[in-house]
Amino acid sequence: METSTAILRVLDQLADLLDRTADTPPTASTPCTDFDVAGLRAHIVGWLTAFTDGYTSDDHLCSDPQAVAVDGSGADQVRRCAARLAEVFPAALSNPLKIGDAAMPGDMAASMILWEYQVHGWDLAHAAGVSWSPADDGVEASLAFAPGMLTPDFQGEGKAFGPRVDVADDAPALERLVGLSGRDPRV
Repeated sequence: METSTAILRVLDQLADLLDRTADTPPTASTPCTDFDVAGLRAHIVGWLTAFTDGYTSDDHLCSDPQAVAVDGSGADQVRRCAARLAEVFPAALSNPLKIGDAAMPGDMAASMILWEYQVHGWDLAHAAGVSWSPADDGVEASLAFAPGMLTPDFQGEGKAFGPRVDVADDAPALERLVGLSGRDPRV
């Protein structure tokens, strides 16, 4: 399965999830302890806009995610980003994606984006008490990718990702990904 296809599929589901959770109180907590619901929406929309700008610009430079205001639930913004990405994927994945002074291979960034939005979708769904079930093939791809990014520098107490949560090897793929990413899928 191609990463770009999986991203577009997750973004479609994420936009629907943003609509379904529009009435969730903005200050409700999420499993992503850095964000309440409003903060998570801003993170999702801001970074997706930044990544989209990087993939669709000639200089491959991501815009400032903090400069993006969320309109309503953010669902329409996600849909617009997905439409822009659909115009340049998969070819854009061969270009580096520049975030400030740093650059990351475009295909690596795409794998990171896929993983991030699968997990943040789970965070938002969990906060709202609704279902979230991205396609297993995309989640399996993230399960193969994420361990390489979750080094001790980035995962543990007080770091970007909480400590891994033990999840049964035969648990559904999304539960394993969530546990790998430092969230407890059983709560």
